[in-house]
Amino acid sequence: MKEKIITIKVDGALPGQWSSLLLELNLMKQAWRSYGVDINMKAPGLKNVLTHGTRVNDDTKRNRSSGK
Repeated sequence: MKEKIITIKVDGALPGQWSSLLLELNLMKQAWRSYGVDINMKAPGLKNVLTHGTRVNDDTKRNRSSGK
């Protein structure tokens, strides 16, 4: 099947809105992978947003109150 390209231009989005949009598109990317759809995303700050936005309770950090 021929590759299809979609271009989305976002103007006036606040940083939180931009992060939410990228995270939502990433969720779609992961969900559609099981149907054989391979989606590639390119956006400014994408790596940072996905690194921090998909983190699940990282317990490896030191807790200041426990001193450990």
